[in-house]
Amino acid sequence: MPIVKCSVSNCEYWSEGNNCSAEMIMVEIDSHAHANFKEEFAGEYGHDSQHKDQVNDSSQTCCHTFKPKKDEKK
Repeated sequence: MPIVKCSVSNCEYWSEGNNCSAEMIMVEIDSHAHANFKEEFAGEYGHDSQHKDQVNDSSQTCCHTFKPKKDEKK
């Protein structure tokens, strides 16, 4: 598995050194950014990977693996 770097520190899968600890990464195109693919992919594999899209550069993509960190305060 490749090393995935991420600077979104409020993600459940963010780990020290700006590394992503998710078991799987789902990258989607921006035009699908507000589609409901039942997020929280890393452990559930409930994503839509059947469609195929094309973009011209990375600025047209987004990561759908993001999951907000759970509040650690009790």
